[in-house]
Amino acid sequence: MSASVLVCLAPGSEETEAVTTIDLLVRAGVKVTTASVASDGGLTIVCSRGVKLLADAPLVAIVDDHFDAIVLPGGIKGAECFRDSPLLVEKVRQMHLQGNIVAAICAAPALVLQHHQLFPIGNMTGFPGLKEQIPEGQWMERRVVFDPRVNLLTSQGPGTSMEFALKLIDLLLGKAKAAEIAAQLVLIPGMYDFRD
Repeated sequence: MSASVLVCLAPGSEETEAVTTIDLLVRAGVKVTTASVASDGGLTIVCSRGVKLLADAPLVAIVDDHFDAIVLPGGIKGAECFRDSPLLVEKVRQMHLQGNIVAAICAAPALVLQHHQLFPIGNMTGFPGLKEQIPEGQWMERRVVFDPRVNLLTSQGPGTSMEFALKLIDLLLGKAKAAEIAAQLVLIPGMYDFRD
């Protein structure tokens, strides 16, 4: 049985984080649905560097569907759009309460999760420039952080996108599948590749 993941997109989302995560999940056989959180529900998303992505559906159309994980890419403007969407915030809250994985990278941990106090306990990381917006007792100075107590996966930025996506694959489908996907990527020597 395959896993299903909802990747949210908004105007100003960081394209490297979004596309890398989508790509690696698809390589692993995960069913990925992309949802537009744009205020007008438009499916064409102009990302932080001008790259255009086409979402599968507006969030409102699939908000009640089941997913094993939800992914919030960063990008300041995209994360602010997530923050300002009551529907997105409620979807994240429901995913968390149901015990599913919430995965956020770059600006999203500080601007969405922390802003709305969605994880009052839960170790996390995020974009280092936003470190002061995450409580000192929760901040972890690591590229990727998973807190199994609350099923929260966070990461720091575009350069950590592959590790973030591989960890999500590990959590959804197991270490062997993450290792299989990592082996296809010609990773930087020494980068964690999920092999024993």
